[in-house]
Amino acid sequence: MLVLIGATDDGTQELLAVVDGFRESKDSWGDLLRELKAHGLPHPPKLATGDGSLGFWIALQEEFGTTVEQQRCWVHKTANVLDKLPKSLQGKAKDLLHDVYLAPTRQDALTAYDRFLTNYQLKYPKACDCLEKDKGVLFTFYDFPAEHGSHLRTTNPIESTFATVRLRTQRTKGCGSRLATLTMVYKLGLEAQKAWRRLNGAHQMAKVITGTRFVDGVEIAENQQAA
Repeated sequence: MLVLIGATDDGTQELLAVVDGFRESKDSWGDLLRELKAHGLPHPPKLATGDGSLGFWIALQEEFGTTVEQQRCWVHKTANVLDKLPKSLQGKAKDLLHDVYLAPTRQDALTAYDRFLTNYQLKYPKACDCLEKDKGVLFTFYDFPAEHGSHLRTTNPIESTFATVRLRTQRTKGCGSRLATLTMVYKLGLEAQKAWRRLNGAHQMAKVITGTRFVDGVEIAENQQAA
């Protein structure tokens, strides 16, 4: 299943689309993005957050060009890195990764990032390689309002919705037809939507749309932007 979530101008999060797709392929994501464009989304988003699924990122570029900023999901990245470490080290490593993406500034985050690599590079290169390969798109959220950081760093609302879907599927031992499956997922998504909280800093979204610059989550004054 492919799911997209959007937000209204007051920060209310809403389910935009639920479709069935083949293993999150480029074609499946492309179909979904084209449908969104046909229903009134002609302009590219300012930022897209997702995991490492190549299908999504390729489809996004094909439909909206290369102007869309990318942010990798830190929840997925953390899980993937920890999976390559012994269980005895995962607790401490997780704390170090939290220090990275919860740092107040990009420079502080990069310092914590280097500290993680220094601690684990020698004995656990696969874990470090996993972290390093997406370095260029792990810190994009610092270029957006600080209030939005907790929303931009992760795809957790979608993951939580799918957890509900998986639980219902297990209990029903199958979903029947394709239409029945899509209907069930859509209805569960609408129920989950009721628990989604409003986005922090909704008043900042208009500034993001109009191109206001942010550095380390802080708005840059107009005279500084011009410079």
